[in-house]
Amino acid sequence: MSNSIGTMAGKVAVITGATSGIGQVAAEALVRSGARLVLVARDRRRAERTLARLAAIAPGTRHGLHLADLSRMGEVRRVAGEIAAAEPRIDLLINNAGALFGRREVTQEGLERTFATNHMAYFLLTEGLRERLLQSAPARIVNTASEAHRRAGLDFSDLQSTRRYSGFRVYCRSKLANILHTRELARRLAGTGVSANCLHPGFVATRFGDRSGGLFGPLIRIAKLGALSPAEGARTLVYLASAPEVADASGGYFHLCRQIEPSPAARDDEAARRLWTESERLAGMAGS
Repeated sequence: MSNSIGTMAGKVAVITGATSGIGQVAAEALVRSGARLVLVARDRRRAERTLARLAAIAPGTRHGLHLADLSRMGEVRRVAGEIAAAEPRIDLLINNAGALFGRREVTQEGLERTFATNHMAYFLLTEGLRERLLQSAPARIVNTASEAHRRAGLDFSDLQSTRRYSGFRVYCRSKLANILHTRELARRLAGTGVSANCLHPGFVATRFGDRSGGLFGPLIRIAKLGALSPAEGARTLVYLASAPEVADASGGYFHLCRQIEPSPAARDDEAARRLWTESERLAGMAGS
């Protein structure tokens, strides 16, 4: 991965989904390059094991840990506030945590759980840390999306998938939402010194989907037999987080460390603006 990472000495990076898979590999690569990490995780034991690995890589660096269930907006708001209060600067935010649920589940706040975890958590954590990122510019935001977005369109009359539910279809829609969010975020951050990009890591053999339930869980475990390694999948994530050659890039969708065109639905600026407005409404935020 040495050909895709720039120095991160003295930089602070907030990352979700770093206790396994591509997030864990990316976290370790960033620490080797000098970064101090702030982890957002759901499972304390896995998070503490990750912190122990990071400490072995760079002894003496005190990384941060905040626990939260990213499917709950209240938890995301809380953890964003805690991080903003604890960290004088944030140079990098990586929204990487994601999930797929074979059966429809609704959070206590009334959101379909895939949409809540894969989109609203990205949206709310980014907004909660926006001021710190702006104050630390130049800074970067990197969102993990997926080529699965090409199978999807957004139905703004049913963002919570109440009429018909398919775990994979809803996951595809959430990845489309990640790209649209990145696109609108980049537009709003233009000229601030804070960039926003997203990526497709490839189909990677990680813990993703193992507990999705329904028929999809066994199918995804079989499919992983031919999947990329987490190290291969993390390459583009680390590239966007650190490489000097993309310091000025923003609003892009990347795969294999190259910018590529997403689907026509993912290039719809009106849909990107509408998704932003709907996300604010669902979060109870005033329009911005």
